[in-house]
Amino acid sequence: MPTQTTLSFDPLDAPTQDAVRALAAAAASQDGVAPLSEQPLLRLGTEADWLTHVVARGDDGVVAGYLQVDRGGEDASAELVVHPAHRRQGVGTVLLRTAERDARLPMFSGAPGQRGKPLRVWAHGDLPAARAFAAAHGYEVARELLVLARPLGPDDAASDVPDLPGLALRTFRPGADDEAWVRLNARAFADHPEQGRLTVDDLHDRRREPWFDPEGFFLVVPADAGSDDAGGEPLGFLWTKVENDQPDGARDGERRAGEIYAVGVSPDAQGRGLGRALTAVGLRHLARAGCDRAVLYVDGDNAAALATYAGAGFERAAVDVQFARPAGA
Repeated sequence: MPTQTTLSFDPLDAPTQDAVRALAAAAASQDGVAPLSEQPLLRLGTEADWLTHVVARGDDGVVAGYLQVDRGGEDASAELVVHPAHRRQGVGTVLLRTAERDARLPMFSGAPGQRGKPLRVWAHGDLPAARAFAAAHGYEVARELLVLARPLGPDDAASDVPDLPGLALRTFRPGADDEAWVRLNARAFADHPEQGRLTVDDLHDRRREPWFDPEGFFLVVPADAGSDDAGGEPLGFLWTKVENDQPDGARDGERRAGEIYAVGVSPDAQGRGLGRALTAVGLRHLARAGCDRAVLYVDGDNAAALATYAGAGFERAAVDVQFARPAGA
Protein backbone atom coordinates (compact mmCIF):
# COMPACT_ATOMS: atom_id res chain seq x y z
CA MET A 1 0.00 0.00 0.00
CA PRO A 2 1.33 3.50 -0.76
CA THR A 3 2.85 5.12 2.29
CA GLN A 4 1.67 8.54 1.17
CA THR A 5 -1.65 9.84 -0.11
CA THR A 6 -1.29 13.36 -1.45
CA LEU A 7 -4.34 15.61 -1.35
CA SER A 8 -4.32 18.37 -3.95
CA PHE A 9 -6.74 21.29 -3.82
CA ASP A 10 -5.20 23.07 -6.78
CA PRO A 11 -5.16 22.05 -10.43
CA LEU A 12 -2.81 19.16 -11.02
CA ASP A 13 0.37 20.22 -12.76
CA ALA A 14 0.91 19.03 -16.33
CA PRO A 15 3.14 16.02 -15.45
CA THR A 16 0.62 14.81 -12.86
CA GLN A 17 -2.24 15.21 -15.33
CA ASP A 18 -0.29 13.07 -17.80
CA ALA A 19 0.37 10.51 -15.05
CA VAL A 20 -3.36 10.32 -14.26
CA ARG A 21 -4.18 9.81 -17.95
CA ALA A 22 -1.56 7.05 -18.12
CA LEU A 23 -3.05 5.48 -15.00
CA ALA A 24 -6.52 5.55 -16.57
CA ALA A 25 -5.16 4.00 -19.76
CA ALA A 26 -3.51 1.18 -17.80
CA ALA A 27 -6.76 0.47 -15.97
CA ALA A 28 -8.73 0.54 -19.23
CA SER A 29 -6.31 -1.94 -20.80
CA GLN A 30 -6.70 -4.27 -17.84
CA ASP A 31 -10.47 -3.96 -17.39
CA GLY A 32 -11.69 -3.44 -20.94
CA VAL A 33 -13.53 -0.25 -19.98
CA ALA A 34 -12.41 3.34 -19.34
CA PRO A 35 -12.38 3.99 -15.55
CA LEU A 36 -12.97 7.75 -15.81
CA SER A 37 -15.61 9.46 -17.90
CA GLU A 38 -14.93 12.38 -20.18
CA GLN A 39 -15.79 15.16 -17.73
CA PRO A 40 -13.25 14.28 -15.00
CA LEU A 41 -10.52 13.99 -17.62
CA LEU A 42 -11.39 17.41 -19.02
CA ARG A 43 -11.26 18.85 -15.50
CA LEU A 44 -7.85 17.53 -14.50
CA GLY A 45 -6.49 21.07 -14.68
CA THR A 46 -9.55 22.80 -13.21
CA GLU A 47 -9.41 24.75 -9.97
CA ALA A 48 -12.81 25.31 -8.34
CA ASP A 49 -14.21 25.44 -4.81
CA TRP A 50 -16.60 22.60 -5.63
CA LEU A 51 -13.95 20.28 -7.10
CA THR A 52 -11.33 18.17 -5.30
CA HIS A 53 -8.41 16.25 -6.81
CA VAL A 54 -6.73 13.49 -4.79
CA VAL A 55 -3.62 11.65 -5.93
CA ALA A 56 -2.33 8.49 -4.22
CA ARG A 57 1.37 7.84 -4.72
CA GLY A 58 3.38 4.71 -4.03
CA ASP A 59 6.67 4.51 -2.21
CA ASP A 60 8.48 5.34 -5.44
CA GLY A 61 6.36 8.45 -6.04
CA VAL A 62 4.50 6.87 -8.96
CA VAL A 63 0.78 7.69 -9.19
CA ALA A 64 -1.07 4.62 -7.91
CA GLY A 65 -4.59 6.04 -7.71
CA TYR A 66 -6.68 9.09 -8.47
CA LEU A 67 -9.94 10.50 -7.13
CA GLN A 68 -12.04 13.43 -8.26
CA VAL A 69 -14.98 14.72 -6.21
CA ASP A 70 -17.50 17.09 -7.81
CA ARG A 71 -19.75 18.86 -5.31
CA GLY A 72 -21.37 21.20 -7.85
CA GLY A 73 -24.68 19.34 -8.02
CA GLU A 74 -27.30 18.37 -5.46
CA ASP A 75 -25.20 15.32 -4.56
CA ALA A 76 -21.44 15.00 -4.49
CA SER A 77 -20.25 12.78 -7.35
CA ALA A 78 -16.94 10.91 -7.29
CA GLU A 79 -14.90 8.94 -9.80
CA LEU A 80 -11.82 7.01 -8.75
CA VAL A 81 -9.31 4.65 -10.31
CA VAL A 82 -6.50 2.48 -8.94
CA HIS A 83 -3.60 1.22 -11.05
CA PRO A 84 -3.87 -2.54 -11.65
CA ALA A 85 -0.46 -3.06 -10.02
CA HIS A 86 -1.66 -1.40 -6.80
CA ARG A 87 -5.05 -3.04 -6.37
CA ARG A 88 -6.10 -5.02 -3.30
CA GLN A 89 -3.64 -3.01 -1.22
CA GLY A 90 -6.13 -0.61 0.35
CA VAL A 91 -5.66 2.24 -2.13
CA GLY A 92 -9.29 2.21 -3.28
CA THR A 93 -10.51 2.22 0.32
CA VAL A 94 -8.33 5.24 1.16
CA LEU A 95 -9.67 7.11 -1.86
CA LEU A 96 -13.28 6.22 -1.09
CA ARG A 97 -12.96 7.33 2.52
CA THR A 98 -11.40 10.57 1.33
CA ALA A 99 -14.36 11.12 -1.01
CA GLU A 100 -16.80 10.49 1.83
CA ARG A 101 -15.03 12.98 4.05
CA ASP A 102 -14.86 15.59 1.31
CA ALA A 103 -18.58 15.25 0.57
CA ARG A 104 -19.54 15.35 4.24
CA LEU A 105 -17.10 18.05 5.34
CA PRO A 106 -16.47 20.34 2.37
CA MET A 107 -14.13 22.49 4.45
CA PHE A 108 -11.74 19.56 3.97
CA SER A 109 -11.20 20.82 0.43
CA GLY A 110 -11.00 24.48 1.33
CA ALA A 111 -14.38 25.27 -0.21
CA PRO A 112 -15.99 28.11 1.80
CA GLY A 113 -19.70 28.13 2.54
CA GLN A 114 -20.52 24.69 1.18
CA ARG A 115 -22.77 22.24 2.98
CA GLY A 116 -22.19 18.52 3.22
CA LYS A 117 -23.87 16.45 0.50
CA PRO A 118 -24.70 12.78 -0.04
CA LEU A 119 -22.00 10.98 -2.03
CA ARG A 120 -22.49 9.00 -5.22
CA VAL A 121 -19.64 7.05 -6.84
CA TRP A 122 -19.45 6.03 -10.49
CA ALA A 123 -18.33 2.58 -11.64
CA HIS A 124 -17.94 2.29 -15.40
CA GLY A 125 -18.79 -1.02 -17.00
CA ASP A 126 -20.46 -2.34 -13.82
CA LEU A 127 -17.61 -4.81 -13.33
CA PRO A 128 -17.97 -7.56 -10.68
CA ALA A 129 -14.95 -6.26 -8.78
CA ALA A 130 -16.51 -2.79 -8.54
CA ARG A 131 -19.82 -4.27 -7.37
CA ALA A 132 -18.04 -6.25 -4.66
CA PHE A 133 -16.01 -3.22 -3.56
CA ALA A 134 -19.15 -1.08 -3.34
CA ALA A 135 -21.10 -3.73 -1.42
CA ALA A 136 -18.23 -4.20 1.04
CA HIS A 137 -18.47 -0.50 1.91
CA GLY A 138 -22.25 -0.42 2.20
CA TYR A 139 -23.09 1.04 -1.21
CA GLU A 140 -25.99 0.09 -3.47
CA VAL A 141 -26.83 0.91 -7.09
CA ALA A 142 -28.62 4.27 -7.20
CA ARG A 143 -28.52 5.03 -10.92
CA GLU A 144 -27.84 3.24 -14.20
CA LEU A 145 -26.45 4.90 -17.32
CA LEU A 146 -27.08 2.60 -20.27
CA VAL A 147 -24.86 2.34 -23.32
CA LEU A 148 -27.00 1.64 -26.38
CA ALA A 149 -25.72 0.68 -29.81
CA ARG A 150 -26.91 -0.17 -33.30
CA PRO A 151 -25.21 -0.92 -36.63
CA LEU A 152 -25.05 1.67 -39.40
CA GLY A 153 -25.31 0.88 -43.08
CA PRO A 154 -25.92 2.30 -46.55
CA ASP A 155 -29.60 2.91 -45.84
CA ASP A 156 -28.68 5.27 -43.00
CA ALA A 157 -26.27 7.20 -45.22
CA ALA A 158 -28.86 7.48 -48.00
CA SER A 159 -31.70 8.60 -45.76
CA ASP A 160 -33.29 12.03 -46.21
CA VAL A 161 -33.22 14.79 -43.63
CA PRO A 162 -36.49 14.51 -41.69
CA ASP A 163 -39.14 17.12 -42.46
CA LEU A 164 -39.37 19.75 -39.70
CA PRO A 165 -42.45 21.92 -40.40
CA GLY A 166 -41.88 25.51 -39.36
CA LEU A 167 -38.30 24.75 -38.39
CA ALA A 168 -34.88 24.79 -40.03
CA LEU A 169 -31.82 22.63 -39.44
CA ARG A 170 -28.33 24.09 -39.55
CA THR A 171 -24.90 23.35 -38.15
CA PHE A 172 -23.45 24.88 -35.01
CA ARG A 173 -21.26 27.97 -35.41
CA PRO A 174 -18.49 28.14 -32.81
CA GLY A 175 -18.49 31.46 -31.04
CA ALA A 176 -21.76 32.75 -32.51
CA ASP A 177 -23.89 29.96 -31.01
CA ASP A 178 -22.05 29.27 -27.75
CA GLU A 179 -24.28 31.22 -25.35
CA ALA A 180 -27.52 30.19 -27.06
CA TRP A 181 -26.54 26.53 -26.95
CA VAL A 182 -25.69 26.70 -23.23
CA ARG A 183 -29.10 28.25 -22.55
CA LEU A 184 -30.87 25.57 -24.59
CA ASN A 185 -28.88 22.77 -23.00
CA ALA A 186 -29.74 24.06 -19.51
CA ARG A 187 -33.46 24.12 -20.37
CA ALA A 188 -33.45 20.74 -22.07
CA PHE A 189 -31.56 19.05 -19.22
CA ALA A 190 -32.83 21.06 -16.26
CA ASP A 191 -33.27 17.87 -14.22
CA HIS A 192 -30.07 16.15 -15.35
CA PRO A 193 -27.33 16.15 -12.68
CA GLU A 194 -24.43 16.55 -15.12
CA GLN A 195 -25.52 17.64 -18.61
CA GLY A 196 -27.69 20.52 -17.44
CA ARG A 197 -24.78 22.11 -15.57
CA LEU A 198 -22.53 22.57 -18.59
CA THR A 199 -21.16 26.08 -19.00
CA VAL A 200 -19.59 28.01 -21.85
CA ASP A 201 -16.19 26.99 -20.44
CA ASP A 202 -17.27 23.33 -20.58
CA LEU A 203 -18.32 23.82 -24.20
CA HIS A 204 -14.97 25.40 -24.99
CA ASP A 205 -13.17 22.47 -23.37
CA ARG A 206 -14.94 20.16 -25.79
CA ARG A 207 -14.34 22.45 -28.74
CA ARG A 208 -10.60 22.08 -28.07
CA GLU A 209 -10.78 18.29 -28.21
CA PRO A 210 -9.40 16.64 -31.39
CA TRP A 211 -12.74 14.99 -32.13
CA PHE A 212 -14.78 18.22 -32.19
CA ASP A 213 -16.39 18.86 -35.59
CA PRO A 214 -19.02 21.62 -35.97
CA GLU A 215 -20.28 19.84 -39.09
CA GLY A 216 -21.54 17.08 -36.79
CA PHE A 217 -23.26 19.49 -34.40
CA PHE A 218 -26.78 20.47 -35.51
CA LEU A 219 -29.23 23.08 -34.26
CA VAL A 220 -32.97 23.34 -34.92
CA VAL A 221 -34.13 26.95 -35.18
CA PRO A 222 -37.41 28.61 -36.20
CA ALA A 223 -37.75 28.60 -39.97
CA ASP A 224 -38.00 32.38 -40.11
CA ALA A 225 -34.44 32.55 -38.74
CA GLY A 226 -33.24 30.96 -41.98
CA SER A 227 -30.91 28.02 -42.33
CA ASP A 228 -28.01 30.38 -43.04
CA ASP A 229 -28.74 32.81 -40.21
CA ALA A 230 -26.68 32.48 -37.02
CA GLY A 231 -29.54 34.13 -35.12
CA GLY A 232 -32.74 32.61 -33.83
CA GLU A 233 -32.96 30.98 -30.41
CA PRO A 234 -32.49 27.23 -31.05
CA LEU A 235 -35.21 24.80 -30.01
CA GLY A 236 -33.24 21.59 -30.27
CA PHE A 237 -29.78 20.21 -30.94
CA LEU A 238 -28.00 17.06 -31.98
CA TRP A 239 -24.28 16.66 -31.26
CA THR A 240 -22.20 13.78 -32.62
CA LYS A 241 -18.74 12.60 -31.66
CA VAL A 242 -16.29 10.49 -33.65
CA GLU A 243 -12.99 9.75 -31.96
CA ASN A 244 -9.99 10.29 -34.25
CA ASP A 245 -7.91 7.23 -33.37
CA GLN A 246 -10.13 4.71 -35.15
CA PRO A 247 -9.84 2.73 -38.40
CA ASP A 248 -11.12 4.37 -41.56
CA GLY A 249 -13.88 1.79 -41.85
CA ALA A 250 -14.81 -1.82 -41.23
CA ARG A 251 -11.87 -4.02 -42.15
CA ASP A 252 -10.42 -7.16 -40.65
CA GLY A 253 -13.28 -7.22 -38.16
CA GLU A 254 -12.65 -3.65 -36.95
CA ARG A 255 -15.57 -1.28 -36.51
CA ARG A 256 -15.61 2.50 -36.64
CA ALA A 257 -17.98 3.82 -33.99
CA GLY A 258 -19.66 7.19 -33.83
CA GLU A 259 -21.55 8.58 -30.87
CA ILE A 260 -24.85 10.36 -30.61
CA TYR A 261 -23.15 12.57 -28.07
CA ALA A 262 -26.16 14.59 -26.92
CA VAL A 263 -29.72 15.26 -28.07
CA GLY A 264 -31.65 18.09 -26.45
CA VAL A 265 -35.06 19.62 -27.05
CA SER A 266 -36.37 22.78 -25.42
CA PRO A 267 -39.43 22.26 -23.18
CA ASP A 268 -41.17 24.77 -25.49
CA ALA A 269 -40.78 22.32 -28.42
CA GLN A 270 -41.66 19.05 -26.70
CA GLY A 271 -44.23 16.83 -28.41
CA ARG A 272 -43.21 17.77 -31.95
CA GLY A 273 -41.13 14.67 -32.66
CA LEU A 274 -37.83 16.56 -32.59
CA GLY A 275 -36.05 13.87 -30.57
CA ARG A 276 -36.80 11.22 -33.20
CA ALA A 277 -35.99 13.56 -36.06
CA LEU A 278 -32.68 14.68 -34.57
CA THR A 279 -31.66 11.09 -33.82
CA ALA A 280 -32.25 10.27 -37.49
CA VAL A 281 -30.11 13.28 -38.47
CA GLY A 282 -27.33 11.98 -36.23
CA LEU A 283 -27.46 8.47 -37.67
CA ARG A 284 -27.35 9.87 -41.21
CA HIS A 285 -24.35 12.05 -40.39
CA LEU A 286 -22.42 9.25 -38.67
CA ALA A 287 -23.03 6.83 -41.53
CA ARG A 288 -21.83 9.42 -44.04
CA ALA A 289 -18.75 10.03 -41.85
CA GLY A 290 -17.75 6.39 -42.37
CA CYS A 291 -19.02 4.93 -39.10
CA ASP A 292 -20.58 1.49 -39.12
CA ARG A 293 -21.75 1.52 -35.49
CA ALA A 294 -23.62 4.16 -33.51
CA VAL A 295 -23.56 4.37 -29.71
CA LEU A 296 -25.15 6.64 -27.13
CA TYR A 297 -25.64 7.00 -23.38
CA VAL A 298 -29.03 7.34 -21.69
CA ASP A 299 -30.26 7.10 -18.12
CA GLY A 300 -31.94 3.81 -17.38
CA ASP A 301 -35.06 5.52 -16.00
CA ASN A 302 -35.60 7.85 -18.98
CA ALA A 303 -38.55 5.98 -20.45
CA ALA A 304 -39.29 8.51 -23.19
CA ALA A 305 -35.71 8.53 -24.51
CA LEU A 306 -35.46 4.75 -24.28
CA ALA A 307 -38.61 4.41 -26.37
CA THR A 308 -37.25 6.83 -28.97
CA TYR A 309 -33.95 4.98 -29.23
CA ALA A 310 -35.58 1.55 -29.32
CA GLY A 311 -37.68 2.78 -32.22
CA ALA A 312 -34.45 3.82 -33.95
CA GLY A 313 -33.01 0.32 -33.59
CA PHE A 314 -30.74 0.79 -30.58
CA GLU A 315 -30.13 -2.07 -28.15
CA ARG A 316 -28.41 -2.25 -24.78
CA ALA A 317 -24.67 -2.85 -25.10
CA ALA A 318 -23.24 -1.98 -21.66
CA VAL A 319 -24.02 -0.10 -18.45
CA ASP A 320 -22.33 2.32 -16.07
CA VAL A 321 -23.66 2.47 -12.52
CA GLN A 322 -23.61 5.05 -9.77
CA PHE A 323 -23.46 3.76 -6.22
CA ALA A 324 -24.76 5.42 -3.06
CA ARG A 325 -25.37 4.42 0.52
CA PRO A 326 -29.04 3.87 1.42
CA ALA A 327 -30.75 6.86 2.99
CA GLY A 328 -30.02 6.96 6.69
CA ALA A 329 -27.05 4.61 6.43
